[in-house]
Amino acid sequence: MIYEIADRCTKEVEKISEEWEIYIANVEAIEIESQKDVLNFAKKEIDKGIGIRIIKDNRMGFAYTSDLDKIPETAKKAVENSKLNKIDENWEFSKEEKITEIKGNFDTNYDNLSVEDYCEFLENIIERTKENRCEITTCGLSASKGEELILNSNGVSIYDKSTGYSGGLSVNLEKNGEYSTAYDYESSKHFDIEYEKLTDDVCKLAHDSLNPKSIETRDCNLVLDYYAASGLLSTFINSFSAENTLRKRSVLHDKIGEEITDSGLTITDNPLIENGMMSSKADGEGSPSRETVLVEKGILKSFLYDIYTANKADCETTSNGYRLSYLTTPNVSPSNVVLDFENEISIDEIDTGVLTTGVLGAHTANPISGDFSVELTNAFTIENGEVKDSIKKAMISGNVFDMMKNCCALKSDIKQKGSFIIPKILADEVKVIGL
Repeated sequence: MIYEIADRCTKEVEKISEEWEIYIANVEAIEIESQKDVLNFAKKEIDKGIGIRIIKDNRMGFAYTSDLDKIPETAKKAVENSKLNKIDENWEFSKEEKITEIKGNFDTNYDNLSVEDYCEFLENIIERTKENRCEITTCGLSASKGEELILNSNGVSIYDKSTGYSGGLSVNLEKNGEYSTAYDYESSKHFDIEYEKLTDDVCKLAHDSLNPKSIETRDCNLVLDYYAASGLLSTFINSFSAENTLRKRSVLHDKIGEEITDSGLTITDNPLIENGMMSSKADGEGSPSRETVLVEKGILKSFLYDIYTANKADCETTSNGYRLSYLTTPNVSPSNVVLDFENEISIDEIDTGVLTTGVLGAHTANPISGDFSVELTNAFTIENGEVKDSIKKAMISGNVFDMMKNCCALKSDIKQKGSFIIPKILADEVKVIGL
């Protein structure tokens, strides 16, 4: 079906432009949620459509449609839209190159699963939450299957498909007049999320968070759990986008070859990882996926580029021109961001400090300077190598770039949260503000 649509699109765009690109996407998504202990929401959506880009007289034009009867009109609209844009010789479409197949990107069992299977998953979470003496605020599961086809006038024709699942749980706990909350989620390319572990971990966090105590403001060691680390790292990784560095909207724009993180840290962007949540054969403009070393032992090596920004910077694309859907054009975005620390310590080596499992307000961090001030959630003191009292209310403030210069891995499992594949992270001398 998708190739039939591609043939129809190709015949139309070839009539009106010598340089063209067609992006076809077909996504099926299922969402099921509960409020408290009642499954009360379920929906299935199918979203399919076409995005057409053309380059005419060094001007880029884009148009999209979800109506397959309007392919000719959409192609013509792309040409009309190009006339509204400025001449820019940096526009270019990807060239035909060898593609690397990605393992584990598609769950072949997806079509054998039913809404009943997903409901059973949530019902198991609900029952196990009750066994853990917690009350569910919300829990949910999403499952999706997507396919996309990218082809252009340079001979590129890339078909890819993937699946994804994500389960999340939020709970309340009341005991002897004390209240606490907790939340976490797990994602996978396959329907292998362990509901038992997810439920037990969230409920334990809620129980451990009871009877919080105030803390004094001080500079101390800070352990960022996976969820907390991914929140703060979002500001950090945005500074590697060529869209920001070329506009000098990143403090890293002139730092290639300089030490910007702890010397024991290497950071790579790798869309080729087996079972990686952001893995794919190619980016959203058909450039073959490749691994990019961003930081090597603390030294800044590269930024993230799509074709347009790479041409502006007179370098090669890093294959990071991704699309949110057929409704959008490619934008520079990370894939799987891997933080590999040479230095690792055990929590029993920490004399005193704070551990936080979440942060509120990470999106308010200054995207240019990296300054942040965020509230901690489900945070605990560390004393003599042990996680001790929960913390009533506290914030941390500082600069994410300074933090990354003084950090290492806490001995822990490696997990993927969003784009980030990380251990728990220990940052030195972070200001913790008791409230």
